[in-house]
Parts: sequence; C-alpha cells; structure tokens
Amino acid sequence: DKHKDCSGVTLHLTHQKQPLIAGMYLMMSVNTVIPPGEKVVDADIACHYKRFPMHLFAYRVHTHRLGKVVSGYRVRNGQWTLIGRQSPQLPQAFYPVEHPVDVSYDDILAARCVFSGEGRTTETHIGGTANDEMCNFYIMYYMEAKHAVSYMTCTQNANPEMFRSIPQEANIPIPVKSDMLKMAHGHHEETKDTDKSSLLQQDKKEEDEILDQGDFYSLLSKLLGERKDVVHVHKHNPTEKAKSDLVAEIANVVQKKDLAREITNHDERDNTILVRDRIHKFHRLESTLRPPENRHFSLQQPKHGEGSWEKEHTGDFHIEEAMEWPGLGLKLGQVSGLALDPDNNLVVFHRGDHVWDENSFDSKFVYQQRGLGPIEQNTILVLDPSSAKLLRSTGKSLFYLPHGLSIDKNGNYWVTDVALHQVFKLGADGAEPLLILGVALQPGSDKNHFCQPTDVAVDPVTGSIYVSDGYCNSRIIRFSPDGLYVTQWGEETSLGRARPGQFHIPHSLALIPDFSQLCVADRENGRIQCFRLETGEFVREIKHKSFGRELFAVSYVPGGLLFAVNGMPYPGEAEPVQGFVMNFSTGEIIDTFIPLRKSFEMPHDVVASEDKTVFVGDVHARVVWKFASTEKMEHRSVKKAGIEVQEIKESETVVEARVKNNPEPTDPLKKPEKQHLVQQASNGIPFVLITTLLIIPVVVLLAILVFIRWRKTTAYGGNHE
Repeated sequence: DKHKDCSGVTLHLTHQKQPLIAGMYLMMSVNTVIPPGEKVVDADIACHYKRFPMHLFAYRVHTHRLGKVVSGYRVRNGQWTLIGRQSPQLPQAFYPVEHPVDVSYDDILAARCVFSGEGRTTETHIGGTANDEMCNFYIMYYMEAKHAVSYMTCTQNANPEMFRSIPQEANIPIPVKSDMLKMAHGHHEETKDTDKSSLLQQDKKEEDEILDQGDFYSLLSKLLGERKDVVHVHKHNPTEKAKSDLVAEIANVVQKKDLAREITNHDERDNTILVRDRIHKFHRLESTLRPPENRHFSLQQPKHGEGSWEKEHTGDFHIEEAMEWPGLGLKLGQVSGLALDPDNNLVVFHRGDHVWDENSFDSKFVYQQRGLGPIEQNTILVLDPSSAKLLRSTGKSLFYLPHGLSIDKNGNYWVTDVALHQVFKLGADGAEPLLILGVALQPGSDKNHFCQPTDVAVDPVTGSIYVSDGYCNSRIIRFSPDGLYVTQWGEETSLGRARPGQFHIPHSLALIPDFSQLCVADRENGRIQCFRLETGEFVREIKHKSFGRELFAVSYVPGGLLFAVNGMPYPGEAEPVQGFVMNFSTGEIIDTFIPLRKSFEMPHDVVASEDKTVFVGDVHARVVWKFASTEKMEHRSVKKAGIEVQEIKESETVVEARVKNNPEPTDPLKKPEKQHLVQQASNGIPFVLITTLLIIPVVVLLAILVFIRWRKTTAYGGNHE
C-alpha cells in the first residue's frame, strides 16, 4: 500500500559511560494452587526493597488462561501507589507507567494476580505448560549507574496481612473482548463445525507440548548459559559437536513454539532436560530465590528415622542454637564464608551490596557486571564470638563476588572470588594481598587459571595450599607455600552414580591434620570425599540419605568431629535443610541441628571450634547463626521431639524435666553430684532398675518356697512328737 516499513530497532553503541542503567524486576508467585471450580483465587507477592533508589517506567503482566487481572504497587508508610494494572488476557507487551513511580530503601513492592478455577476439574499449579498457571509482574526501572543492578527478583510474600488493605481495584477483573482473547492466545479464526472436534483434541495435545511463551526467552538463556550437560562438560572450548547439539536443541524449542504441528517426534532426553531446567531453573545457581512460606515444612514434623532429632541424638552430646547470640541483627550482604582466627574470633566474608544471580556470568563463565566496580563495603568482618561486636573490618574495594574463606595458623586470610576467578592471601590487616593465584576475570582450566574457585585450605605443617576449583572445573589443586603449582586431582562426574574422585562442584574444604587428609564437600553429589594430603589418593566417602542431593560445607574439629550443612530439598523430596555432627572415624551422624530463630534458607558455610561452638552463614538469609553444645550452656530451654527441659545453673539444686505429649525418651542429663534429680527423661531403663525388677520376683519366689518348706517341717515335727 506504498507505506514505508518503519519496523525494527536501532542500537546506538558508545564507549562513554552512561549515568543511568536500566534493569528488570520480576515479581513471581511460585506456590499458588487454584482449586477446581473456585471462583476467585488471589496470588500475592511482596518484598521489602533494600537497595539504592530506582525509578519505574514500564510494566508487563503475565498469566495463562485463568488469570483475570494483575496489579502491582509500591507501598510506602501504608500508602499504596499503583505501578500498573492490566488484564493478562490482552496481547502481552510492556506498558508505560502512567505516573512515574520511584522506589526507595525499605519500600515494599507488592503485586496481586486474581485467578478463577471455574471450568477446571483438577487443581491448577504454577508451571510451564499452558495447562499450568503463572503469576508474573515485570517492572522496568532505571538507576544511577554506580549503584545499578540489572536484574532483581521477588518470589515471596513478606507481609500477607498487608494485603487486607490492597486497593479494591486489584480485585476487579478487566473485561476483554473476544477477538482480543483470540489474538492473545493464538486461536484460529472460526472453523467449520466438522473440524472443531479434531482441532480441540489437537489443541489440547499442543498445550501439553508447547512451552509457555512468557518464559520462552529465559529458557533460551538457560539453554545457552546453564546447560551443565553441554556447556560444563566441554568447559570453555566446546567442541563443534557440542555447539551443533546446542543449536539443534534451541531450534527444536523454536519449532515447538512456532511450528508445533510439524513436530511429530522429539527426543525424550531433550524433553527431560527441558523439564528439569524449567523446574530447577534457578536451583543450580547459588543465589536461588525460594519463598520462605515453603521452607522447612518437613522440619516441623520430621519423619522418624529420616534425619530427625530423635534418631540422630545419641549420647549426652547435643547442639542447639545459642539464643543469647545477637549476631542475627547484623546488617550483612550474602554471607559466603566463615572462619575462626587464632584468637578464636569469628571472621565473616560477605558480598556487601553485590549479589550472584543468573545475569552475573555468561555461558563461558565470564563475569558480566564489571561495570558495577568492586564492592565498596568492607567484606571481611572480625566479630567477638560471644557478643558479635565488630572488632575490625577490611576488604573494601578488593572483591566482586566473595566466596570461600579460611585462616592459616599465622592468622592470614585466604579467600576466593568467583567473579575474578582468583585466590588471595591477605594479612590480618587485609590492606594489600600478599599472594594472588589465578588471572583476574579470566576463567580457565590450566595450571595458571581457575574457574570460579570455591575454597582454600592450608596445611599447618607443610604450608601447602589446596584450592577447590570449582563451579566450572572439577578438581582440587595443590600449590607450594609460595604459590607454585604442584599437582591436581579430580574429574567431572560421569553419568550414573558418581565415582570416587569425581566432583560436581567441589564447594568446601576441611583439612584433617590428625589423619593427614583433606575432605571435600562434593556439593551436587551430596557427599563428603576424603583424600590423602600428599598424594590426592581417595580414602573414603561419607554419604547419608539425610544429606539430600546437596552438601554445601564441611568443617573439622580436632578430636574427631566433623560438621556439615546441606541444601534445600528438591520439590517432592523430604530431607530437610539442617546441620550435621558426625564422628569422623566412623562417618556416623551423632546429631543434627536447626535454628530456632528464623530458618535456614541456604546455609553456605560452617565453622566449629574445639569447644563445640558452631557458626553457620546463610547466603540467602544473610545472617550468621551460633550454635553450642548443651554441655556448655548454663541455662537453656529445649523444645524438641515433644520434650521440654528447663535446666538451672549449678548454684541451684533442682533439675526438672517435664515430658509432654508422650515424647520419645532422651538421654539422661548429666549434672553435678550435689544436684537432685526429680524427674528424668531417659532413652532406656537404667541398668540398676532393670536388675532390681528382675531380682524382686526371684526374691519373692524364694521367700514363698522357704515359707512352704518351713510349714511342712513344722507340720512333720508336730506329728512326730
């Protein structure tokens, strides 16, 4: 019609740094369930904003067929300000924010999706197919470049009570014309009645097969950037076959979107991988976001015999949270590493205002957020282990994404940075590195490069340096005390059961000087592997069902105790996230522990002292918990397995144990001789009591026999006289 084609996008490239950087904030419900026939179902999302100011300029809504309206708000001092409200059944696009909205520190971002389950005969869950549902509210924003973060996510509801005051407009569906519905869902134009039945059946089959368009591009990103079975296997130089396989798979996905009718057969393995990547789309990343309302349901009612306290607590040794520890109130970034210095002070390695998310690295593990600069806060904090008082801090403007921390016998800090792909040795003042291993910002797998190294251990006798490398390599490297390469061992995990010496993210190291061994938390294989220090020879594996699929960190205490923390269970799995105490010699679990204040989200590192004080750092909760042996604690209140124990200080003379709700019996509590035991909860009847119960009937029987014999003797004697 003689009109010029004005479509397309023009990109302007410049070397000049820009004052503002734009990004995307995704609000997403992950656990909504829509009952069949239910007329109105709300899915609410809310998060506290804890960053520098951002300015919102566009929004997009997304659900599947059951969504009626999606609304997003900024909540400040109880006042709700509309960001955007739209029907998810309209053609999907980003719409401009009508009135510009800014978001500041401690504001709340809130969103609601309204669904209807009418017409469905089964429950509808959040998922990737057209028969599932989604509740997404996307926000475009810009920030000052020096503080900018390119991508943020909210998947929880931090304040459910708040939604009682949500504006009424959020509950009112937006009418949509039928022709718009057809356009939005890709329906065909009207067809002949004779074809309707077959088309309906065909549409249903396609719905089960075709991936949701709203998440299509993120899926391609996952395929390009996180396919461990393709990218990780071939490391940084994929073979042509690997490249062609990946391209072919992406082409398959594109065909499934646009040419679904032409697909007749799709490789079962690819389907399995795609589904896995969808379900665990952030699981492999360390900064996985999980809703707190889903956490630890299995911890509240552990199944007996599956890592529960009743089973694991043996003897009189037990670890529990130190309730007087004030460290939970510290303002920290993502806590990645913990260690104890020679003075037994707690040292914390955290990420300040930097986060590790799915946009941090490209498919070759090159860090993508160098423009943010190094972390401007002190990343190494030295705390009093009793009061959590800050004694000193260091590590400012040195690191991009901190990870592992250890301290040698001379008090030097050894740290890893997964963005820089380097290992650093710092003096206690932390001013300038004393030794640097690896090449900054260059991932690799040779003797001079690391790829996201995770942890360091230093032999106190020989000074040898051991590095676990890492997220994209599967090896342990040994260096001389002055940093010269000596040897390495390890390989990637093959298909099937992982063999000795194979790793799937060697994540944490514990040096066992008593036995000249190095133990490795083999994270994604959910196990601990131990090797000889000098040769790297495999010695043993420690693996328990209660570890689940992931084991994040391990720590050793001289005297034979091993401490560890695991990861969150996968969907449908029961093993809870918790801490473990093990006998190093036997590998047996002696005890398990969880916090009473807050909950483990992703416990990332653990460190323990010889007096059995344990610290756990959580990369998601951004806190450090303190746990202690009950032998040490003068006063405590324990509520576990239905037992409440109130223990009084030594100066008092009474110990009371009140047993509630028919509890599992526990071990007797050890107390000084002067104390009087009023009631005792025991895991077995004491030996003396058993002996007494056995002797009493024997004594009674003997007494009866003696009495009978005496009567007979008396009677016989009377007759004789």
